[in-house]
Amino acid sequence: MSLSADERFARLRLARTDRIGPVAFSQLLGRYGSAIRVLEVLPDLVRKSGAASIPPPVAKIERELTDGERVGARLLVLGDPDYPEMLAALDPPPPILWTRGRVELLNAPCVAIVGARIASAGGQRIARGLALQLGQAGHVVVSGMARGIDAAAHEGALATGTVAVLGGGVDDIYPPEHADLYARLVDQGCVVSESPVGARAQARDFPRRNRIISGLSRGVVVVEAEIKSGSLITARLAAEQGRDVFAVPGSPLDPRAKGPNELLRQGAILCEGIEDIERAFNTLRTLRAPPSEPMDYGEVDDAFLDRVAALLSPTPTPRDEIARALNAPMGQVAAALLELSLAGRAELLPGGLASI
Repeated sequence: MSLSADERFARLRLARTDRIGPVAFSQLLGRYGSAIRVLEVLPDLVRKSGAASIPPPVAKIERELTDGERVGARLLVLGDPDYPEMLAALDPPPPILWTRGRVELLNAPCVAIVGARIASAGGQRIARGLALQLGQAGHVVVSGMARGIDAAAHEGALATGTVAVLGGGVDDIYPPEHADLYARLVDQGCVVSESPVGARAQARDFPRRNRIISGLSRGVVVVEAEIKSGSLITARLAAEQGRDVFAVPGSPLDPRAKGPNELLRQGAILCEGIEDIERAFNTLRTLRAPPSEPMDYGEVDDAFLDRVAALLSPTPTPRDEIARALNAPMGQVAAALLELSLAGRAELLPGGLASI
């Protein structure tokens, strides 16, 4: 069933509220059933927890929607029929996506290709050729429109379908020399972003971008990357999401081979061509966790909030460990963590983790 226009507006407004990230967004929806209801009760939650989670003015959200219309972008919110199924299966899913181009590509079988910005000619040739083969085999190629490997992957798959996930808004062309590639992506592929239209990419936006790249994809292929790189972060996120991780091996003499070679040491699947990817997809089955039962959120008082807060540390802690330590129901602990996060006293992390 499609969401009403009012509910879609409320979900965008809730997603743009300070201190409400994807984890809090999903938990609030689970607890209250709709974003409209969450926005009604949020003032009471804010007063109770002393939080600063004030929803943005309605006019600001209307302006974001107008900006999206101006550039020909389409908004997808969690719960829309066209929202990508692979992203909806994440814990937690991105609450909203802005898109330009062929939205239907987001629900096609996808494989991500990522790697170094300063890539070798050989690495770019491998990425381009692999993307071409994947496209011909019916896969949509996902990448991040960065220099080097990303651009080569998009170029190889433009004719068959490719998705670029951006850190800034869907109209943020970065790097500037990719203006022509961006125009062709909008025309033949799809451009996606969680950020508002008009936003310029900041360093903090790229982990979210990388999570969408891996989340859309059945598998992630790393072609060239140094040890400390966004590509290896994307590979780690893919593994956490239950996706297959592939690595193209390289010479030990090339620093750009250190990342893929390290992934291979850690158990990534060796990739020398599309045959390796298809063999893995045919013999391995990515397991998805079964849908969790709706959580029964309990009421919490200030004393219980303080007891939960005292168990948190900078090291992420599973909420089931907190529940065991307090001998308390999981729902009551989840409700306490949610209120602590609204107050800025806790950070909710994917996978049922929390930290300070």
